[in-house]
Amino acid sequence: MTSHPRHTPDEEIADALEGDIIFGRLKPGERLREEALLDRFGHSRHFIRSAFVRLEKKGILVRTRNVGAAVRAFTISEVEEIYEVREMIQRQAALRVRLPASKDDIVRIAAIQREYASCVEAGDLRGIHACNDRFHLAVFALCGNNHLLSLIKQYMDLTYVIRTNTFSDPQALEVSRFQHELMIEHLKGRDSWAFSELCVQHLRPNKEKYIGRLREAAAETISAEGLKR
Repeated sequence: MTSHPRHTPDEEIADALEGDIIFGRLKPGERLREEALLDRFGHSRHFIRSAFVRLEKKGILVRTRNVGAAVRAFTISEVEEIYEVREMIQRQAALRVRLPASKDDIVRIAAIQREYASCVEAGDLRGIHACNDRFHLAVFALCGNNHLLSLIKQYMDLTYVIRTNTFSDPQALEVSRFQHELMIEHLKGRDSWAFSELCVQHLRPNKEKYIGRLREAAAETISAEGLKR
């Protein structure tokens, strides 16, 4: 029987906080107070801070001296600029993929997609995230340029908090699942432009939903300020 390695306290804390962000219990820009986390998890401050370091490396948290840790947040202009870059690099990677792809590559990518669909059906949000990233990296690896692939991975990590917007949205997940399967069909064909356009279109719902939330929050702030006057 295979035994699974036990998680260290900082790993457990990091996993729990990551889940809070995925489920929307922690909002972009929200501060994480060490005292509250000490009460919640019962571990030492050392493990809390180690968990912060783990999440900071993932791009989920930002830590500011004399302020502390907070869920990473972006402005509307930052989101638009970041996604402009994502669209450029993913379009170029997609255009570099030789179509049709090999049968072995298609079989391998289709297997990842089946795993992704199983995670969606089970409501396994961490599994959805992991399989989603594996799927896209496997697809873009077909471009044959490791530096371009590394850049795509860098921007996927940078936008982790933005992309979690749709992990718990059944309708968005269904659209994502359908588009993944359509990408696989394009890998069997020869229309590189249609394939690259689909890869770009696939990015936009997360961007638009995140920006929509930022605008709603700004409107609520303006409304609250108006009531105080």
